Amino acid sequence: MSAAVLVAIALQLVIPSHLAFQPEWLLPGLEGAILVTLVIVDPGRLVRRSTVVRVVTLVLVAAISVGNAGSLILLIHSLLAGHTGQRPGPLLATGAAIWGTNVIAFSFWYWEFDRDGPASRANGLRPHPDLMFPQQAQPDLADDDWEPQYFDYLYTSFTNATAFSPTDVMPLSRWAKLAFLFQSSISLITGALVIARVTNIFR
Repeated sequence: MSAAVLVAIALQLVIPSHLAFQPEWLLPGLEGAILVTLVIVDPGRLVRRSTVVRVVTLVLVAAISVGNAGSLILLIHSLLAGHTGQRPGPLLATGAAIWGTNVIAFSFWYWEFDRDGPASRANGLRPHPDLMFPQQAQPDLADDDWEPQYFDYLYTSFTNATAFSPTDVMPLSRWAKLAFLFQSSISLITGALVIARVTNIFR
């Protein structure tokens, strides 16, 4: 998770200043401070049942999501208004940064809310999953004590953003289905608008 947060911060810093949440240092700085706090409070796998840790983690994820949503809105406005210039390289880099941050942000939401989060999963407090992994659907594919780790949610987020639909992990609860819907929509809008603009530039 820490590595993914650092990547998200780096991607936000790549986005041009006129498309970034202002002031552009605010959200990356806040995310970095929250990450340091989480590492100090719970340097392990965030499996301690602590309300403070849960709230701080959700604030971190929300900050990443808000910053990325703001950049996407500004990018859409610039594309529709024709203010993105005639250089495809920066436009593609910006679209890729927003898309990548979208993948990371939703991986955190899945990781944090599937069965009420990592602490609840580690303590077996909720038997019914919100996201059904193949190892849970077919127990003979893994050990009896198998539990999804953060990378499993990152993979789920990446495949959903790439395929615009569930792949091997199925959303079961309504919030999970709604999250899949939003993520696929954001990914589709970002890719379609950026590719359309780049194609127009080359013409």
